[in-house]
Amino acid sequence: MATKEKAKAKVKYPKETYLYWFENMMLQRRFEEKAGQLYGQQKIRGFCHLYIGQEACSVGSVSALTKDDKWITAYRDHGFPLALGTSPNAIMAELYGKATGTTKGKGGSMHIFDKEVNFVGGHGIVGAQIPLGAGIAFAEKYLKTKNLCICFFGDGAVRQGALHEAFNMAMTWKLPVIFVVENNGYAMGTSVARTSNVTELYTIGEAYDMPSEPVDGMSVEAVHEAVSRAAERARAGEGPTFLEFKTYRYRGHSMSDPQKYRTKEEVEEYKRRDPIEWVRATILENGLATEEDLTAIEDKVKEQVAESVKFAEESPYPDPSEAYKDVYVQEDYPFIQE
Repeated sequence: MATKEKAKAKVKYPKETYLYWFENMMLQRRFEEKAGQLYGQQKIRGFCHLYIGQEACSVGSVSALTKDDKWITAYRDHGFPLALGTSPNAIMAELYGKATGTTKGKGGSMHIFDKEVNFVGGHGIVGAQIPLGAGIAFAEKYLKTKNLCICFFGDGAVRQGALHEAFNMAMTWKLPVIFVVENNGYAMGTSVARTSNVTELYTIGEAYDMPSEPVDGMSVEAVHEAVSRAAERARAGEGPTFLEFKTYRYRGHSMSDPQKYRTKEEVEEYKRRDPIEWVRATILENGLATEEDLTAIEDKVKEQVAESVKFAEESPYPDPSEAYKDVYVQEDYPFIQE
């Protein structure tokens, strides 16, 4: 639970902002808890990587940017489209592999995509989204839109050569991109300290003269402020920023991870800094809303999640012919036949 000292700190933003943060983080938390339960029941198959504990990273970023900015991330990707406004029904249906899902049941958990909210997908190849994010930013600069791309990846991806190539090009061309490493401490099951001499990951950006800084990823306020600063630089034509969100996932790398590489005490220590509970305490201690107001929000979220499960359960699986569709833009591509 958040400390009273923290909660009593003067609020920096309007009441509506704190309530948005609370509701959206709560939606992500309850959605993913249900997804984990359904995975255990084998209603969701394949891989499933939960975002529980990291909700401040997505929500604080969304509140700092505009609806026209572009988003791209790795395969721990359920939270971002929820924060951006994608229907929970469509996301749950995608986890079920149903035709009503965000990518017609073809992508599953690791490949959520929603063009309507400028979410350019979750990506399964570690680090592959980093040069893609730079490319999206290049397009925005070329078209003179003043929009930017924010590109998320995990701490394991900073070992990929593609990151260094993308960083170099992004700085050379001053691309409007915000690179974010969500450092939850473990690349799959291996701690950062065991895989690199550099454990303060944000310092990697300094080799390219890229503005870089560490951010408390368990604080939605800190995330919002860091992304706001980076966005201002990007829109002013000053190029990219590299942010290291120091965060934590309460669950394993994926649903098949027994988590034997860390202690229960470590997990509980981070749960005491839970971002949702911090916002809840801030709201209550500063009189921004009552317990009854927050309970009403939680009840609304529970209904949304329950509805998403019902929608997914009742939706049809895609027709087998769909396997040959959406493969190439060219509709009459001669080498794809049913």
